[in-house]
Amino acid sequence: MTATTLPIPTDAGNLPGLLWLPEELDAPVPGLVVLQEIFGLSPYILRRCEDLAALGYAVLAPQLYARLDPPVAGIADGEDADAWLEEGMALAARLPWERAEADAIAALGALRAHGGVDSERVGLVGFCYGGGLAVAATASAAEEQRPPSMLISYYGSALPTMMERAAQVEVPSLHHFGTADSFLPLAQVEAIREAVTAGGTRPQVRVDLHDGAGHAFDNPHPALHHAAAAEAAWRSTVDTLAAHLPTGR
Repeated sequence: MTATTLPIPTDAGNLPGLLWLPEELDAPVPGLVVLQEIFGLSPYILRRCEDLAALGYAVLAPQLYARLDPPVAGIADGEDADAWLEEGMALAARLPWERAEADAIAALGALRAHGGVDSERVGLVGFCYGGGLAVAATASAAEEQRPPSMLISYYGSALPTMMERAAQVEVPSLHHFGTADSFLPLAQVEAIREAVTAGGTRPQVRVDLHDGAGHAFDNPHPALHHAAAAEAAWRSTVDTLAAHLPTGR
């Protein structure tokens, strides 16, 4: 499946985005904005976008690192895992969080405006850096009375720093965490669960814990991947999308 480029209008000029449309697009379909890890639109994130489009969604991935000087699309896996992680963290640190959040919200607007998309059914999916960014963007969009239809966050790394905002998100949501995550220890994950579910009073918000999985367990890099957790999380993701944002496929 081949992506096309979709310019995303923002208050700081157009931001490039990659758009995947399902085959045989006969009527408007639900859409998903996918927000990247610290590694940008890496081969792994591009594959996940393709996977989501294969389910029948229009998928838009904003190139957030196009804001950097020089612009970066994404970085490939590195054999030296520590150096690779440091490179990704350095890239993320160079992009102001407020700018990334504004661009994520703009991407929602751009996807809603696409003629092949059902504008009332557009969700957010984020991984690691993007998982926290998706929660922040959802909270801000809700304040403007235009929240996404749903949210899926994989181990949102920024969530411990934004608990109050995370608690404001009431749209149907699924959060994935590993129980062996050294970046987000289990005690923090339990605090996040308490916040996002409002103490268990929001049945539409679910938190899945994956035994033995570390941070970024869905990423196929050998230093991060946990096959059983990745498979279980993906099944849960697909089921949650089907329940709250069905494509009819």
